[in-house]
Amino acid sequence: MTTSTHSSGENMPSDEDWEDLDPDMMMRSERKHEWISEPKYKRMFDEIEDALQGVMGRGRFEWVDRRVFDQVFDRSTLLALHKLMQQGEIETIDYPIARGKEAHVFRATSSSGPMAVKIFHTTNAVFKGLAKYIDGDPRFSGLSRRHRELVNIWVRKEFRNLKRMRKSGLRVPEPLFNLKNVLVMEFIGDEEAPSPRLKDIEVDNASEVFEDLLEIVAVIWQTCDLVHADFSEYNILWKEGLPWVIDAGQAVTTRHPSAKEFLVRDVTRLVEWAGRKGHEAQVAESLVRVLDGPVPDLSDPTSVD
Repeated sequence: MTTSTHSSGENMPSDEDWEDLDPDMMMRSERKHEWISEPKYKRMFDEIEDALQGVMGRGRFEWVDRRVFDQVFDRSTLLALHKLMQQGEIETIDYPIARGKEAHVFRATSSSGPMAVKIFHTTNAVFKGLAKYIDGDPRFSGLSRRHRELVNIWVRKEFRNLKRMRKSGLRVPEPLFNLKNVLVMEFIGDEEAPSPRLKDIEVDNASEVFEDLLEIVAVIWQTCDLVHADFSEYNILWKEGLPWVIDAGQAVTTRHPSAKEFLVRDVTRLVEWAGRKGHEAQVAESLVRVLDGPVPDLSDPTSVD
């Protein structure tokens, strides 16, 4: 084994050795609670700790306490993050952006600028109800249904869904990298903060926003051959007067046996949001427009930026 020498005289793994660290192997090891304290891994965890200095929340992010930290940053996740750091994809995790049942999202920094890091939880309870969004999706047929593998499949699924939507010209975060339960993507916001959710703002032109959002649902269905399956004001960010769609992990292809059921739910939620904002719309009419109405060609990136 090739080693590098630490100033203390300890033999430390080289960069090549970091590549060989398998998070799942570490978790399966009979000594899974002991390996972390071995001197040869000390540098790795010193580096991770230094890069995570901004994680513990302040102000409106005070919910990121030690208990939440320990739940999100388990050993497997720390190893995955360290590998991304060694590859130069991430430099630091700066501050928390959002939390959800399935994942926590953090703003991070890389040499190319800010990015968002979405870390999916690995507890069994979290993913118990999510298999229905994978079973029936032909892109993921025949894959393992072991819990940890299910989490990794979910991350790859969101990566692919975002890539497909982005290719069709939709305003979604650009997916950059994925490893194990970690998804790295474009940061939607400015230097000060992430963009707010549609739920948290007031819009002056609800009818125009509704039309724009309905068009997005139609493009996802007709052009991307997908249905978002959780399209709501909670999963839409508002940046510079335009909506950006997020959280595409549960999106399924139109060939999924429950695709139309999910589509009806998405359109119903959108119509209900419009109603609360003073714009009347009908679910049936809106569904017809999504299924059969004309959709614009948004494949030119300049049309969505």
